[in-house]
Amino acid sequence: MPPPRGHSRRSPLFLALVLAAGFITGGLLTQVGRSFLPPGAVKTVFTGGVTPSFGPISIDLVILKFAIGPVALDVSLLSLLGVLVAYLIARSLF
Repeated sequence: MPPPRGHSRRSPLFLALVLAAGFITGGLLTQVGRSFLPPGAVKTVFTGGVTPSFGPISIDLVILKFAIGPVALDVSLLSLLGVLVAYLIARSLF
């Protein structure tokens, strides 16, 4: 019996791994673009992005004190393209 319509057979872990692989691939594409594309509009459009960040966060557990951060995510058009390519490849394989 097939799963009901709209039911996802993929686990959240699988989707998180595909998303992570896509952002890593997209990040590599962005860095290659920043290194090798000539200055101009194309380079600005494909490698320019938004970088939201937060932190540092200090955690004090009386016997242990540490700080995490700042944490930032660099999202560009090429990183979103990497996520799309990773999703399409994963969908075709599984």
